[in-house]
Amino acid sequence: MGARLAQPSMKDRMKIGKFLVQRIADIDRSAHPAARAFPHLSRERMQAHAKRLGPRFIDPETLDIFLSFHTYIVRCEGLTMLVDTCVGNDKDRPSRPNWHRRQGDFLVRCAAAGVKPEDVDIVMCTHLHADHVGWNTRLVNGRWVPTFPNARYLMAEVEYRYLVDKVARAGAEANHDCYPDSVLPVVERGQADLVSLSHRVAPGIHTEPAPGHTPGSVLVHLEDSGEHAVCVGDLMHHPLQMADPATPTGYCEDPLAAARRRVDFCGRYADTHTRVLTAHFLAPSAGWIKTGAGEDGAYRFEFDQD
Repeated sequence: MGARLAQPSMKDRMKIGKFLVQRIADIDRSAHPAARAFPHLSRERMQAHAKRLGPRFIDPETLDIFLSFHTYIVRCEGLTMLVDTCVGNDKDRPSRPNWHRRQGDFLVRCAAAGVKPEDVDIVMCTHLHADHVGWNTRLVNGRWVPTFPNARYLMAEVEYRYLVDKVARAGAEANHDCYPDSVLPVVERGQADLVSLSHRVAPGIHTEPAPGHTPGSVLVHLEDSGEHAVCVGDLMHHPLQMADPATPTGYCEDPLAAARRRVDFCGRYADTHTRVLTAHFLAPSAGWIKTGAGEDGAYRFEFDQD
């Protein structure tokens, strides 16, 4: 008898107009030091966030933050798109032990959601960090090959050129070595499309420039029948940022620019009907930005189906 497939939770499925969107996790929950993520926040401020958000999101003793790594499958009218591809399997990431040579069941989870690798038409890369491109490729007979053989992989040209230049300057280990194992094989196979920061992917799907986390980061908008959602990539990493959106993070290549853009985004979409699809918030990961978090901050995140 074959292995039983893990069934995706219904809370990870949503409709945005004509789009069916489903969240598929690669890593459900992992701890990360707050000092690395938010080096400008004092221990007292982190303790206040921990008290407000609870132990599911922040360890009350260590103050480690908990993150998820997941993709969004977007389906509509025969089109299947993945927004980012998480960490991947078999990748050499020695500086990140929980990413290093993983053997996860991401493709099994996708299959349980009704999506096989050959079904994917578009892989939309919000940016080219290692935890967003890992499943771009998989190891087959000792070689990295595109995981999704029929897909076009969309990457902002600005982002791709920046990564190529970074590798030329810093060596292949730039961005945790993701260029040679998760980006270059797709380009060499002829499946990469280098696009503008403002790109119309398909009817109702377009990208918006969001430089800061990386120079070529983009947001992915889904719009139909008056409904609107935005896949924000790494514009934000954790719910605590709703209360402190102007605080720079240690994950961003231009932390101040990223913070300014995050403040602008929160101001633009707070208290609207725009659903925000985050890349690293724990499940259900989607929700709405609301104004007011008492005296603790400017905004709060209201999770979908909470």
